[in-house]
Amino acid sequence: MKNSIRIKLFMALIFFTFMIVGLSWTLNTKYLEKYYLEKKEETLIKYGKEIKNMVKDNVEDINSELGRIENTLGGNIIIFSADGSTLYYSSFHRGGNGFGKMGIRMLLSSRGIEEVLAGNKVLETFVHPKFKMKFLVHAVPLEGNKILILETSVGAIKESVEIAKDFYVYIGMIALVLGTILAHWFSKRFTKPIVELNRVAKYMAKLDFSKKYNVKGKDEIAQLGETMNYLSDRLDHTISELNRANKKLQEDIERERKIDLMRKEFISSVSHELKTPIALIQGYAEGLKENVADEQSKDFYCEVIIDEAEKMGKMVKDLLELSKMESGNITIDMETFDIYELVEKVYNKYKPIFEEENIHGILEKCDEDLKVIGESSKIEQVLINFINNGINHIGGERNIKLSIKGDNEKVRISVYNTGEHIPEKELQRIWDSFYKLDKARNREYGGTGLGLSIVRGILKLHNSDFGVLNRENGVEFWFELRKGD
Repeated sequence: MKNSIRIKLFMALIFFTFMIVGLSWTLNTKYLEKYYLEKKEETLIKYGKEIKNMVKDNVEDINSELGRIENTLGGNIIIFSADGSTLYYSSFHRGGNGFGKMGIRMLLSSRGIEEVLAGNKVLETFVHPKFKMKFLVHAVPLEGNKILILETSVGAIKESVEIAKDFYVYIGMIALVLGTILAHWFSKRFTKPIVELNRVAKYMAKLDFSKKYNVKGKDEIAQLGETMNYLSDRLDHTISELNRANKKLQEDIERERKIDLMRKEFISSVSHELKTPIALIQGYAEGLKENVADEQSKDFYCEVIIDEAEKMGKMVKDLLELSKMESGNITIDMETFDIYELVEKVYNKYKPIFEEENIHGILEKCDEDLKVIGESSKIEQVLINFINNGINHIGGERNIKLSIKGDNEKVRISVYNTGEHIPEKELQRIWDSFYKLDKARNREYGGTGLGLSIVRGILKLHNSDFGVLNRENGVEFWFELRKGD
């Protein structure tokens, strides 16, 4: 608060007010009387010239005009002849102060008399011997050896000056009070918009651009407020753009990191998946070459080599298909087909396997015929992958159930199998390439860990929702297709 611009401005205005009042008081005290005397001298000289131009031969002709000048002057007019006799004396003051009886030698100094007799004007001061009062005397030579005397009291001038000084004390006090009030009002009014601008600037420093300056008027401060508001809007827009760009950059970096991690995991997974079949093929092929097996064993060796080669071929085929899906280089032929017919067809294919594996298969459908939009061959592949997954992980009562349910816009197809639940933290990871819940049993199933990744790619091409849920005593995989006409 000590360095507040409002306080500084208030103190500056108070100082200025005191300076003006003090300067006026000094000038009034020291120079008012002198100025007043100078103005009186000028007045005496002026009227001296005026009376000199009026007086001709007979003074009585201008009595009334002389009386007017006396009243205006506030002094006396005396006209002497060359021998010192009085030709005219103020009728208004006659007998009042005895100037007429004193004679010219009492009113003027010897040098003054010489000057006026020589034809020059004289301006002197005279102290009345009786009243001890100081008078200002102006002597002017007239035609016919006459002498004009104009006098006025200096005491009256001093009295007027003293009265003016006393009056100025009151004026100065009033001026100081009013100046203080006006200085406080003006400093507050002047600094209020600056304080408001500072408040807005503080919010901007905190990156809060919601506060704006309320622009009033068209002066420099109002223009600064408009500039501040514009700057606030530009900063808000720019920082928002930077935040969006930074967020996108972070997302891109995170995506690249994930892609790089997936690439490394992919290479590691492919290497791991190929290592075992290659080792088996190499081992059995070397056995055949070295003739370490009899005829019956040779057939077994050949079957193992063929089986492992088929598995690697299937893996390569799955990898190529998955790569096409992820790169967007694969298209689907959308058509309208009966979903129940497709599900029933796939279910009937698996009936012998269900019987062989001692699995209880169930097919549920709603009463109405349901048409869906999609590529039937790809949807068949999804169903096969889900059923194979169910067979590989079946347990408990060994049930697999296929169900079809429809609503106004979509049809939901699900494959449920009894068995152990999928851990919650693994529910999203099972769609990743080469991810396997039970790696130890994977070769027993003959899977590559790519089935659900391919399912994900197919369903994304169909813009379908899909997922997996832990149900009572088992697990349910589901997906949805749009209804067709």
